[in-house]
Amino acid sequence: MTPPSTRPPPGRSFWCELAWLAPGPVPRVRIAVADGRIAAVETGVAPAPGDERLPGLVLPGFANAHSHAFHRALRGRTHDRGGTFWTWRRLMYAVAARLDPDSYLALARAAYAEMALAGVTAVGEFHYLHHGPRGVPYADPNAMGHALIRAATEAGVRLTLLDACYLSGGLDDAGHTAPDEVQARFSDGDAAGWAARLAGLADGAGLADGAVRIGAAIHSVRAVPAAQLPLVVAAAAGRPLHVHLSEQPGENAACQAFYGATPTELLAGHGVLGAATTAVHATHLTGRDIALLGGSRTTVCACPSTEADLADGIGPFRALRDAGSPLAVGSDQHVSTDLLAEARLVESHERLARGERGRFPPAELVDALTAAGHACLGRPDAGRIAPGQRADLVAVRLDGPRTAGAAPEQVVLVAGAADVDTVLVGGVPVVTGGVHRLGDVGALLRQAIEPLWSAS
Repeated sequence: MTPPSTRPPPGRSFWCELAWLAPGPVPRVRIAVADGRIAAVETGVAPAPGDERLPGLVLPGFANAHSHAFHRALRGRTHDRGGTFWTWRRLMYAVAARLDPDSYLALARAAYAEMALAGVTAVGEFHYLHHGPRGVPYADPNAMGHALIRAATEAGVRLTLLDACYLSGGLDDAGHTAPDEVQARFSDGDAAGWAARLAGLADGAGLADGAVRIGAAIHSVRAVPAAQLPLVVAAAAGRPLHVHLSEQPGENAACQAFYGATPTELLAGHGVLGAATTAVHATHLTGRDIALLGGSRTTVCACPSTEADLADGIGPFRALRDAGSPLAVGSDQHVSTDLLAEARLVESHERLARGERGRFPPAELVDALTAAGHACLGRPDAGRIAPGQRADLVAVRLDGPRTAGAAPEQVVLVAGAADVDTVLVGGVPVVTGGVHRLGDVGALLRQAIEPLWSAS
């Protein structure tokens, strides 16, 4: 499938009824774009001949800071069986076992196109499905990563490929266990093997316009023994580094029993935490954990729709932000590909847990959706409507049944993916009038997902 040209036009201008210029909406804004970046921003101006009009409220493009693209195949397939995260994981592994580079490309392309429809202009793909059946490498050891890169390019979204080190099958009181047959597809044997494969990916994947960045990830303290962590940190130097952290109480208990430390303490002791690191979930934390994360300026990525769907719990996100951790959001397993809803759920879950409204002002939720999310993906040049930033923009309609009558500064608390009208990436339209340039995204998803289940 060959997408339309993604080359940015030499220059164009967009007139916005309202644009989010931090800390809130500003009326009658013209955004001039040149070579894919914002060249100038004018406020309080009338539309001029040649301006392209963007409806509703225009925000910086959204960053989906945590994605597992292949989990999209699980939506609507796992919700009737009860159980826990661990029983859900068995079904997830069954899907992972059926994927190859071609089917992964089809599924990820459709999943990324669905994200674009929801206003996502950049995604952090936490990638650990590396090898073929029984862990045998493909002829191209990064065939699965290259499939993701191609998928994002064709769907029109920027990609930070967070290549994950995943070495052991789990952690119990006795230590780390060997990978099972499916987990063997995730493992490179040791951190040195992972780093060698990562180096090959980094050498072969870079695109000059910043559409693709290569980052790194530690799957979890369950999957990477402590002795291997310094090697991962060294290989990740200069890149974004992400890690699943304390998603489950069982993970905490096993880590405490074997290492005598919480997962956060273990990571801190091995140099993992810091401003280039993002802790995903961070659900079950002690007060000391919160202080370590906040004090090190480690970003925290909340994935509330997944945390609710898997009955994981509610993370202490207000406390983490107050301690110094920037907050980002992600759709994780894509039980709902709606980043506006993810941001709103951060606030909603805080209300339920604390019995108090207004825990996160709308401006903080917009920051999580935009600037903080892009920064944790290694993209400080995106996430704000300002000169020099990438021209990644999202127009959210204010005249639909969900948003009509809403105060623009509060629209993040009521709007959803269905209200996204236009998405520009580098000044190039990816979504226009709520339609993706690849066409029927529902059909693409169905064509990618149904064969994975018919094979079961």
